[in-house]
Amino acid sequence: MLLPGSLRPARASEYKQLPPASPTSLSADWLIHDATRNRLIFYLPGYHQPAHAYYQWVRLSRNQSFPLSFAAQPGLSLFIDNQLVFTARTATTYSLDLAHLLPAQLPAGSHLLAVWQPDGYPALSSFSGVSTSSSAAGPATSKLVQAAQPRLPGPQGQNVYLGFLLVLGLCYGAVRTTYQPGLARIFQIEELFGNGSDQQAFLAKPAFSLLNLLLVLLFALSFALLLTAIHTDLQNLPLLRQFFNVPETAIVARVLLYTAIITAFVFGKYIYVGILGYTFGLQPLVDLQYREFLRTTLMAGLALPVVLLLYLGLNTGYPRAVAWAASAAIALVLVGTVVRVGHTLHQHTSLINLHLFAYLCATEVLPLLVLLKLIVFTY
Repeated sequence: MLLPGSLRPARASEYKQLPPASPTSLSADWLIHDATRNRLIFYLPGYHQPAHAYYQWVRLSRNQSFPLSFAAQPGLSLFIDNQLVFTARTATTYSLDLAHLLPAQLPAGSHLLAVWQPDGYPALSSFSGVSTSSSAAGPATSKLVQAAQPRLPGPQGQNVYLGFLLVLGLCYGAVRTTYQPGLARIFQIEELFGNGSDQQAFLAKPAFSLLNLLLVLLFALSFALLLTAIHTDLQNLPLLRQFFNVPETAIVARVLLYTAIITAFVFGKYIYVGILGYTFGLQPLVDLQYREFLRTTLMAGLALPVVLLLYLGLNTGYPRAVAWAASAAIALVLVGTVVRVGHTLHQHTSLINLHLFAYLCATEVLPLLVLLKLIVFTY
């Protein structure tokens, strides 16, 4: 990577004729390093390959605010004339003032701003100016801006989410019209909490059917929409990032990626439970456990579109409160599914049996803790 300080003054002077950025905002044009000729050139998105580092000339003065807002993945760093001034620790949207980050030894004037993402590509489209409080607000405000405190971004792309919700509603309506008897059998509260023959009949039905496949896809889409809206970026996982590199601003791509991951998890759990059932010698419980997991998951998924609608409607006025509420809804779905599965298994074989309790911990509790850590508590 070429850092700004490595440019000689003679080289930097070649770009004095470029249109300078305004004192309070970034230009729409970015520069990249041409390693062959060792100079900076205009970055053309449709022509050049994405780069790890992008550059731009900015005019900075300690007496003139230069507000900046951008979405960042962990590790994204900002340099001013080869001096590190900011590093993102978490995946979120940041607001800061470049004027407050100008190193003390650098004078006011034109400086080279570098944006560097070591293990990916910066989301250039997210970089924009934001309004900040006046300098007359006092030193407390300046201190907060200089610290570059992360803020919760609003639900960008609301039209995309509403479009997905419309498609989701139409799909649920089509499934209800086509498979009305089967759908009614799954989504009946009295059967879920009852102990009658109807419930036993449902648990005896095959888990893999066309209706269940469609419902799992709709559940995965609902869950993916909510995860994307509350900015839970699963791509912070190093293993996932090695195979998929979907930027935070690509909402549709992220929703589809998360939908595929959730669908694979729901169906892959049958294999996981089957392996542990064979290991513990409890193969007769595998089908019963998975059918209950599937039914409870699909029923809980009906509430996710409602949670997403509330999030989109209230996020502007109460961003932190609705973010916590959405995370709590996700946690309730995950925990409630495990509790329901444990209750069903206990009706057939007492959980007081230490062997069965260990099996339940391995198949339900351990995956629950991993999911809560990745989806809820990390973000």
